[in-house]
Amino acid sequence: MRTYDFAPLYRSTVGFDRLFDMFDAPGSMTSAGDWPPYDVEKTGEDQYRISMAVAGFKPEDIELVQQEDTLTVSAAKQPEPDGVQYLHRGIAARAFKRSFTLVGHLKVVDAGLNNGLLTIELKREVPEALKPKRIEIASAAGSQAAMPADQPGQIEHEPEPPKQAA
Repeated sequence: MRTYDFAPLYRSTVGFDRLFDMFDAPGSMTSAGDWPPYDVEKTGEDQYRISMAVAGFKPEDIELVQQEDTLTVSAAKQPEPDGVQYLHRGIAARAFKRSFTLVGHLKVVDAGLNNGLLTIELKREVPEALKPKRIEIASAAGSQAAMPADQPGQIEHEPEPPKQAA
C-alpha cells in the first residue's frame, strides 16, 4: 500500500486541511456502494449536474436534502401490491442513500425525474461578502510619495505681504 506525505502542501494551502485529513483517514477511499449509478458533469463555468439512474422510482419515493455542504439523495420503494408474482426481478428497486460533499458554495437549483433518470442541477453562488474585492492602499504622505527621490519637492507657503516704505 502506498502512502503519501501531504505535509509540504500544508505550507501553501489554507483551508484544505479537512481534505487532506480525508485522504489520511483509513478507508476513506473506499466506495459506499455502486448503486445507483451516477454521473457528475460540469455544464458551465459555475454550473454542475448530477444524473442518477433510478429506474422504477417515482418522484414521491425519492428525497433530496441539502444540509450545509452535504447533498443526500435517498429513496425507499413503496411495497408492491398483494397478488403480484415475479418470475424474474432484474430491476433493482432497493432502498438507497448516497451523499455528495458540495464545496465552494454549490447550491441545488433544480431537480427532475424523467425516464428513470434523476437530474440535479447545481450552481455556485458565492456570497458578496466572500467575493474578492480590490482594496485601495493609502499613503501617509499623500501625493508626494509618488514623486521620484531625485526631484526636489515644492514647499508650499503663503506669500508675505509687501512691505511699505517708511
